[in-house]
Amino acid sequence: MDLKEGVDAGSEAELRSRGMLLTKVANHGVCVVWHSGRAYAVDDRCPHLGFPLHRGSVEDGLLTCHWHHARFDLCSGGTLDPFADDVRAYPVEIRGGRVIVLTPPAGDPTPGLLARLDEGLEQGLSLVTAKAVLGLLEAGASPVEALRRGVAFGTTHRREGWGAGLTVLVAMANLLPHLDPADQPLALVQGLAFLSRDTRGHVDRYPLAPLATTAVDAGRLAGWYRRFIDSRTDEAAERALATAIALGPEQRGATERFMFAAATDHVFLDGGHSVDFTNKAFEALHHLGWEAAPAVLPMLVAGTASASRSEEQGSWRHPHDLAGLARSAARHLSEHDDVLLKGAGVSDDEVVALAWRLLGIGRSAAGGPGPAADPDPADAVDGLLESLAAGFTAEQAGRAVALAAGLRITRFHVQNDHGDWDVVHHGFTYANAVHQALAREPSIELLRGAVHGVLKIYLDRFLNVPAARLTPVANADLSDLDGCWDQQGQVDRAGGIVYGWLLEHGDPAPVIAALGHALIAEDAEFHWFQTIEAAARQARAWPDGSEAQALLLAGAARFLAAHTPTRRELPQLVRIATRLRRGEDLFEEL
Repeated sequence: MDLKEGVDAGSEAELRSRGMLLTKVANHGVCVVWHSGRAYAVDDRCPHLGFPLHRGSVEDGLLTCHWHHARFDLCSGGTLDPFADDVRAYPVEIRGGRVIVLTPPAGDPTPGLLARLDEGLEQGLSLVTAKAVLGLLEAGASPVEALRRGVAFGTTHRREGWGAGLTVLVAMANLLPHLDPADQPLALVQGLAFLSRDTRGHVDRYPLAPLATTAVDAGRLAGWYRRFIDSRTDEAAERALATAIALGPEQRGATERFMFAAATDHVFLDGGHSVDFTNKAFEALHHLGWEAAPAVLPMLVAGTASASRSEEQGSWRHPHDLAGLARSAARHLSEHDDVLLKGAGVSDDEVVALAWRLLGIGRSAAGGPGPAADPDPADAVDGLLESLAAGFTAEQAGRAVALAAGLRITRFHVQNDHGDWDVVHHGFTYANAVHQALAREPSIELLRGAVHGVLKIYLDRFLNVPAARLTPVANADLSDLDGCWDQQGQVDRAGGIVYGWLLEHGDPAPVIAALGHALIAEDAEFHWFQTIEAAARQARAWPDGSEAQALLLAGAARFLAAHTPTRRELPQLVRIATRLRRGEDLFEEL
């Protein structure tokens, strides 16, 4: 029969006698059940992991799958167990003794999939999240819709404010265009699953409303915000920020500037996380639009106000007064702000030369000598300030600092304690955040942040003594990287493969895609996501084929190889979800 009229599943007598019939509707197996004096029909595949539901059992209006004991309402197909999706139910009619399964046209699946994504995030069900994301993308939804849903979830269910989960989600959104299309769903699921874990056990957040006036001067609100962050009165700071946001999108640039100013009024807040989180929040608004600002930006307030301040730490005071250097540099920047933000720009070679000077090295060579045992931090700060006076743009200054911080990873020797990878990571991801922000909204306050980055690079100097030497692998093939992720201790080989390949081919796109593929194929931790995304962003800031680009990506490969392999559980869940959507019978492999 025509599908509009329904499908003949068999005789009523046979259904009553056997209790169950099987048929097909548009290539979907359908199970017809006789229960309590009437016929019901549902898809024959359990939506959890695809087990045939006709091998289940029926009791009291419930169909139970015998693989993982998911239970379904026969009438609606709705599941009683959140780990399983609803099974599709079909209307059934008895016509002239025949059992007819009706097939009403399927509606738009997007609302249901978005609701299911919410449930996956709420319940911490990664398989549910994966199936929802795959379904949304197959239905033609933009990845931004999944990002929007995730950001809405993260800004609602974490009272403490912005954290690792939202950072990872935005990092994956940034990395998405650089990945192979087949890897993009897994990248989204990685970000969303990480976000779900980061909200586990937290209470909901209730944002404060703006002041009931638009008469407060925007400049005064900026001053209030910085004052309240400085005095750690986060509720007052949030009210000032909410009022500034309510003034409208035309205040976006000013809002970004004063929020970064507050994050750099003190030195290297929270080990660099405050600036990194602020940058990620504004990158989220790049994807979602200013209308998301009232939910997104106030998430930063409490963390920035309560953050540890590095000028209070001994390492920033002795044996060199790095905090004093930062204050002196800040005064110099403020006194010359009319000049230092107006640089005409210099060559990329000059930017590279500054990066090596910041490391205390006089020449730009991957195999150059390691820095002196105790280079002068004042010389590094002077190098940055002199470069700005000589015509560097703010973006170029930030890029030089980010390159120098990235080279700390590239030159990190494996004889160091494994935990020290995180030390150099923090300097790099912080410097990337400062650079990205300087490229969007340059300010003197952000240049203070660049100075803080220079001093962090100085503090990490001994992690490059001795410096690891990159040895390019001749005739390198990127597929050779697979072995580096599967066996521990392949740090230098991974860096050599990437460095050799880029020296020969120049195009960074396949390398970034390969590193992204390797990242999302692991049960990656917070710092891994940050490092690989920052390396991709920094590599793209340099000309293709440049040594700076090759060194940054080689460093990222070294970092990733130092932390792999893992159990790779989440990628396996996404493979299962993909196979289920293809209709494969997973249970037959057991």
